[in-house]
Amino acid sequence: MLKDIVPESPHFLVTMVGVALLLGWGAGLLCRRIKVPMVVGYILVGILMGKSVLGIFNDDNFGGLIYFTYLALACIGFDIGGELAFRKLRHLGNSILWISVLESAGATVLVTLALYVFTRDIPLALVFGALASATAPAATVDVLREYQASGPLTTTVFAVVGIDDAVAIIIYAFAIFLAKFLLTGSEVNVAEAVLRPFGEILGALALGTAMGLAFLSVVRNYTARRGLLVLTLGAIVLTTGLANVLHFSLILANMAMGMAVVNLTRWRREDLFEIMRGVTQPLFVVFFVVVGSQLMAGRLLRLGWIGLLYILFRSLGKQLGATLGGKISNAPENVRKYLGLCLFSQAGVAIGLSIQTMLELGGGNFGTAGVELGTKAISVIAATTLFFQLIGPPFTRYAIIKAGEAGT
Repeated sequence: MLKDIVPESPHFLVTMVGVALLLGWGAGLLCRRIKVPMVVGYILVGILMGKSVLGIFNDDNFGGLIYFTYLALACIGFDIGGELAFRKLRHLGNSILWISVLESAGATVLVTLALYVFTRDIPLALVFGALASATAPAATVDVLREYQASGPLTTTVFAVVGIDDAVAIIIYAFAIFLAKFLLTGSEVNVAEAVLRPFGEILGALALGTAMGLAFLSVVRNYTARRGLLVLTLGAIVLTTGLANVLHFSLILANMAMGMAVVNLTRWRREDLFEIMRGVTQPLFVVFFVVVGSQLMAGRLLRLGWIGLLYILFRSLGKQLGATLGGKISNAPENVRKYLGLCLFSQAGVAIGLSIQTMLELGGGNFGTAGVELGTKAISVIAATTLFFQLIGPPFTRYAIIKAGEAGT
């Protein structure tokens, strides 16, 4: 009944998800016509339907949408893992590690120094420097898939955005530890601050690898396409659920599962990734609409000097770090020249860590300075995420075209 479709009802939410899917795809096609990646169109529809404009997707119904984000990020992690075949990485392995570390460290160091010079606030500089290290894989991967990119640059990008989560978590763990110490001068558990992120990362990788091996043992001789789709999606959902229960990164866990699936010589099943790509596009459209719905466009107008410096020096740090890492490791020329342009996007990890900052510092245990820092973290990261999510895909498109790796 139409009377059941009211803003408070689940029927309304389902209806609006359908509207978001149709509008998102239409906006994506329009963007593609004007030589802009389709993901930008999805995000703009999200901004229109979200908190910034119409308020259709808001805090009251976001809980019903969270499962789309989980599943989309899980599929992206699995897809990234499928690109990390050791035979492809063998000649790039050294450069991937150098670039991953230096692009994250470059953003962290430059943002930390710039904000310290401007504010003379060491805890604030440390926290924002750590948040700057994170790169969002979703929008980048979507552009690479849209343009059917392949080549050394594309392979390196897949690897770097996959590893980036782990590097960002480690950097943040040290930064928040130092920030807490400086805010209070009280004793902080060093062992917990150092060991917990390493434990979470290793746990995610172990979980994903174990799930991948178990999954391969089930499907090693199975060839029915529809059955493989069901089994693969089931394995991804199960891995995601276990990762969430254990407080591991669901992206890293599913990436590890994808790596196990594509690298186990005896039972390797590369066809599984192609099967999944054929059905995940609608999920990605809804995911980016949901991401856009949570971004506050009005905050860009109130960004302030901290936000502007963060944008400038994060971008510069990613560029310089990627270029330096490529030169040190003697990476292919196109990787050295264009990889940094693929690393602007910022979303899930940075937002998640900014929320964690607000929760950890905003409870009053670290004084008014801690509360203010927590509030600034969530406000600035929300605004800069909108900026980076809009400029990131076009720069990625430009990079793969200039590198000659765009297929369409």
